[in-house]
Formats: sequence, C-alpha cells, structure tokens
Amino acid sequence: MPFYNAEDSVKAIVDSVQHAGGNDSGWILHHIMDSKELDFQPFFTVHIPQFPKLFGIDITPTKHVVFMWLTAILVLIIFSLVARKYKKSLVPKGIANFFELFIIFVKDEIAQPTIGKGYERFVPYLLTLFFFILFGNFLGLIPFSATFTSNIAVTATLAIFSFFVIQLGGIKQHGFFGYFKGLIPHGIPVPLLPLMAVVELLGLFTKPFALAIRLFANMIAGHTVILALLGLIFFMGTIFVAPVSVLFALFIYLLEILVALIQAYIFTILTSLFIGMAVHQEH
Repeated sequence: MPFYNAEDSVKAIVDSVQHAGGNDSGWILHHIMDSKELDFQPFFTVHIPQFPKLFGIDITPTKHVVFMWLTAILVLIIFSLVARKYKKSLVPKGIANFFELFIIFVKDEIAQPTIGKGYERFVPYLLTLFFFILFGNFLGLIPFSATFTSNIAVTATLAIFSFFVIQLGGIKQHGFFGYFKGLIPHGIPVPLLPLMAVVELLGLFTKPFALAIRLFANMIAGHTVILALLGLIFFMGTIFVAPVSVLFALFIYLLEILVALIQAYIFTILTSLFIGMAVHQEH
C-alpha cells in the first residue's frame, strides 16, 4: 500500500482503525493485501464490477490486476512515444533522452556483461521486465494506488516467465539433451552423478523461486513498516509520538523510492545472469 502525504495518511489510518474495530493489525493487512475494491479512504471506495465465472473460475479483476493493466498501458504509451521520437531524430530529446539512459544501462551494464556473446536477443525481454517492475514499484508509491509487485502471485508469474526464457535460451544454444547434460559438472565421480543430477535439477527451480520471494518480500516489507510506524500514533494513544512516527515513516518512504529502483535492477540482473549461465555453460 502506498504512503500518503501527512494529512491523507492520518485520515486513512483513523478510518481504517475504526473500520477494523480496534487497535489490532488488521487494518494494515487491509491496505497491503489484494481486494476486489479500489480503496480511496477516507473519501470513497470503488467496488470492481463482478465478472461472470468462466468454467467455474472467478475472473473478476482485483485491485492489483487493475494497477497491472495501468502499468502495462503506461509502459506501452511511453515507449511508443520514445520510439516515435527516435524515428524523427537520431538524437532524441526530452522523454526519449531520459529513458535512453535506462535502456543503455540495461543493455550495456546488465545484459552484455552477464550474458556475453549473443546477449542482443535477450535485451527486449530484459527491458520489458525492468520497466514493468520499475513502473509498478513507483506506481505503488502514489497515494491511493496499490503495489502489485508486493503480491506473491505477480512476482511468481514474472519469475516463471524468466524461468522459461532461461531454459529456452539454454536449450536453443546447446540443444535439449546437450543443455541438461551440461548442467552436471565434469569430473564428478560416477556414484555421485544421481545426487548431482537431483541437485542441479532442483537448482533450476530455486533460482526463479528466489527471484519471486526477493521482490515480493522487499516490496511488501517497506509498506508494512510505513503503516506500522504511522499506526503507533493510535496504538499508543498519544499525539506526542506523532512527530517521531511521521518522520520515521517519511524516511522509510524516501528509502522505498530507492528500493523501487534497486529491486527492478536486482530482478533484471539476476534474470540476465541466470540466462548467461544457461547459454554459456562451463565445460
């Protein structure tokens, strides 16, 4: 859940605590968890229209899905404008010049060093991954929005996409049997081969698992700490703790801006590193 400005934060917390019916932590979960409503407390709440079930599956979009769509639309619009400016001039200006810094960074500082030869074909995926996570992280810092990257289902889905890109990249480079054969280091004693095969196979799945948990945990932790700090004002029942709570919450919010950028970078560079390990196996 995003951090509000001072006035909005106090109003939202008062309303939430009253709605929760006490001084428990339920109101924190109410703000950071997914739901089927857009919460603009203390002003109003928008209930998302229910969709008919498809083959018994509820396909009604949730709050996080809505902001995922919004992020995807923003990425599409912004980079359509950037591409259009590139077509008009080889020396981009304005928004194109700004995003060119990030594009070159992902290409030259992430993809090329970690993947090496043949990195070019993976750059489009890495750029899409980086900007989707980055926009989603920053969108969650805007008042009344939601951070969908703090949803384990979202981060797991991103990790699954990366898993398939990693495996397909390795298989395309070495062939199906050659790729999986190359996972076993040379020189391993024959009795240890079955054990090493199991370990290496598990390693293929632990990498995307680590990607999903890392992004999820870091994004949800910051918002939880911010709300908990502001909630101290009401849990302790005194206004004298307000200055300290608000200042610490403001510090964590500023730190969250940095974390939003760092987590997009870490998810992208680890994905790129895993692709490089699959494409250029050690023999």
